[in-house]
Parts: sequence; structure tokens; C-alpha cells
Amino acid sequence: MIRKTPRKLPGRREDGASTKAQILEAAGEIFAEKGFDRATGKEIAERAGSNSAAVNYYYGGIEGLYAEVLVEAHRRLLTYDRLVALAEGPGASIDKLKILIGLIAGTITASASSAWVLRVLSREILAPSSAFPVLLKQEILPKKEVVAGLVADILGVPVAHPAVGRCLLNIVSPFAILLVGNRQLLSQVLPELLSPEPAAQGAIIAHFQRFALAGLEAAAAELRREKGD
Repeated sequence: MIRKTPRKLPGRREDGASTKAQILEAAGEIFAEKGFDRATGKEIAERAGSNSAAVNYYYGGIEGLYAEVLVEAHRRLLTYDRLVALAEGPGASIDKLKILIGLIAGTITASASSAWVLRVLSREILAPSSAFPVLLKQEILPKKEVVAGLVADILGVPVAHPAVGRCLLNIVSPFAILLVGNRQLLSQVLPELLSPEPAAQGAIIAHFQRFALAGLEAAAAELRREKGD
């Protein structure tokens, strides 16, 4: 009797790292479509082309997998290493912040904004799960500290100064609205805001940069007046 060798799917590596990555990608898509509560490990494994035990084997269960998906989604917006390299590189803090705003705005307003990365994050922001502390500890807080350092330097105050937090809120808020807002409703109210045209996207990014930096400069000037400089 001749034993047939299992047919390998074209383009698919059959090692553990590849399987783990395929599961994470499939999970991101399903979590974006259904949310964490309605997703199942079986469905995720089937979409990844793996067996149902793979979710437990690689991630310890669907809860661990969801936490990894959240962390990966945030990293795809901007990795911590890239942020640190920008912050520690040459140049003025205000120029570095302008680049940072451009990077984030470009990702969120891109024509591929329907990708699972943004939808998973928007779901988690609107209805935080038990996995949110993992995302907070591993991604949000470390990155916030780096950006806060840039803002504090621009303002000329310590990182712990209340003005730093207020300015961070102003900088982040437009992105949060675009992230969690219903795209169809936003396109009806502000059709020019979500135009797929490259020129329109560039104009939006430039506006976000200009608006945020002007606000920071005004806040810095006010702080100098308060100190009598």
C-alpha cells in the first residue's frame, strides 16, 4: 500500500512560528468582525487552516490570544522601538512630534483603514475587556511616557506637570474619534474628512500636525508668561 504524502498548501510554511502567526492574523480578522465575546477558538483555527487545539497550544486559550492580538494591533500602529528611535534621534522635540503625528494620522486615515488592526482597537476602546490591562502595560503606558517627554520638552516643564497631560489629551483626541467613530456616519457628516484621494489625506495629516503644534506653542507661551519669562 502506497502512503500518500500530505499535500502542502502553496506558500504556507509548516513550522510552528508560521502557524502561530497565521492564527494571530485569523484571530485579528474574526475579533474585528465579531468582537471578543462572540469569537470562538474553533472558528479562528479553521480560518488559520489549523486544528482547534492550536489556539490553546500557542496562546494558552482564546483569552491569551486576544491579548496578543491587541498588543500586535497597537504595535502595527507604531512600535515602541520606532518611537524611541524617533524621540532619541537628532532634531528638536517639536519636529519629532510633527513626524509622529504624521505617522499615526497616516495610518488611521489610510484607505486601508478597514483593516482588522483599527477595528480591533476601536472595539477594545469602546468596551474594554479583561485583556485591556495587558495592552495598557505593554504598549500604551510605555509609549505614552516617550511622547510625554517630547511634549514636556516643548512646553519647558517637567513631565509630571499637569499641562503635559492636558496637551496629550488634545493631541490624541482627534485620532480617538477617527478610531472609534462610525466611518459611514463620519463620511456623511464630514465627507471631505475621509476622502480616499491622496491629496485629501495629505491635507488632513498636515492639518492635524499644524493644529496640534500650534496648540502646544500657545500652551508653552502661556506657561512662560505664568513664570514671568
